[in-house]
Amino acid sequence: MDPSQVDIPPLKDLTIDNITENVHMINSRCPDPRLKYVMERLVSHVHDFARETRLSTSEWMAAIRFLTSVGQICSDVRQEFILLSDVVGLSLLVDSIDHPKPSHSTEGTVLGPFHTHDAEHSSNGGTISHDPDGSPCLVLCTVKDTAGAPIAGAKIDIWETDSKGFYDVQYADRPGPDGRAVMESDGEGLFWFKAIVPVPYPIPHDGPVGKLLKLLKRHPYRPSHMYFMFDKPGYDHLITALYLRGDPYETSDAVFGVKESLLVDLGTVNAEQAAKYGVKEGSKLMTYDFVLVSDKEATQLREKEAMAAMEKLGRRMKLYQGLPVPEVD
Repeated sequence: MDPSQVDIPPLKDLTIDNITENVHMINSRCPDPRLKYVMERLVSHVHDFARETRLSTSEWMAAIRFLTSVGQICSDVRQEFILLSDVVGLSLLVDSIDHPKPSHSTEGTVLGPFHTHDAEHSSNGGTISHDPDGSPCLVLCTVKDTAGAPIAGAKIDIWETDSKGFYDVQYADRPGPDGRAVMESDGEGLFWFKAIVPVPYPIPHDGPVGKLLKLLKRHPYRPSHMYFMFDKPGYDHLITALYLRGDPYETSDAVFGVKESLLVDLGTVNAEQAAKYGVKEGSKLMTYDFVLVSDKEATQLREKEAMAAMEKLGRRMKLYQGLPVPEVD
């Protein structure tokens, strides 16, 4: 590219005090207002971080090596960057901002690094876990909208660990998917299946994220839970999980996923339920009524909360494609 053909504002003599404004200036010709705003805020915060901490070259190089190692360990079945986002609370923060929930709807949680797209489709009553050592658990759930009407045909992704606390993808000799399934709610918004009682487990801590947790004197454990992900045209995408109340890691989840509204107590299958659902009487029972938010409800709430947050920061903003950007006269 011929420099004479590029219309870029000239940079000033660069110092600690003016480097940020120079970066903003050279990025200012970006035609996308959202990308321009995101980069302006990112550069501002990163530069302020360096100035406030008096970041040393050795520390910055250590950070670069750490991020490089995070990328190098990633694979088709291990997403270390998602894990890093999870353990610093960023995943939950972004989900809460992008998928706001009105009262009485089901709250979201972190996706985690172990969801796959190869789960087998199952009908009501199917068995999702074939671990002979797991404690049998019947799961009975409903899906409704915020007005209480049942939602039929909702796609539900479900996944959990085995009784030893490992997901199927963590086994090198994995023959196929297990501990996971894809289902659809019936005409009454019902779905039910046979699983095993969730157990607590550690996130992968043999890599760079695990080393970071060790330096921070943090444990890598997650409380017992089962994942659910809902897709239905016209409704906001929901990633959530049900956590067993009283788990030893309930209040110290390594990835900050637990919310009070997602805690459940396991019941016991009675004789009538055993006969109706074809399970053993006395087995554990998990029940929950999920409530999905419509796209319209979610969009309105997201935009309302975005503008309220900008007003609180004292910024004059407008919405561009549903996201805040500076209001320019």
